[in-house]
Amino acid sequence: MGPFVSVLALDFFIAFGIVVGACMLGGVGAVLTFQPPTYVMLEIAKRIKIWAMVTAVGGTIDPLRVIETNFMEGHLSPAFKQILYFVSAFVGSHMATELVKWVCEGGMKH
Repeated sequence: MGPFVSVLALDFFIAFGIVVGACMLGGVGAVLTFQPPTYVMLEIAKRIKIWAMVTAVGGTIDPLRVIETNFMEGHLSPAFKQILYFVSAFVGSHMATELVKWVCEGGMKH
């Protein structure tokens, strides 16, 4: 697997893991503090989604600076790669959020 695809996969799974892990531990914290865990987990999933994406990509300033610099110089390939890294991290965090919603709302309803 090439380095580009490896980074895409890592960004996806890091963002996915941040959302799922935060929701699971938040659910445990909710139980310990006598709050409804499903409500707390859903709220955490909504709030942490964007931060999981930013963390997976490695912060906001450097990747955005790469995009800006390369577009200004006419080099589209590095900028396109950075955009795909953002998309991969977004898909990971979004899929994790949807998984948490699905689990908290009872899965498939008949």
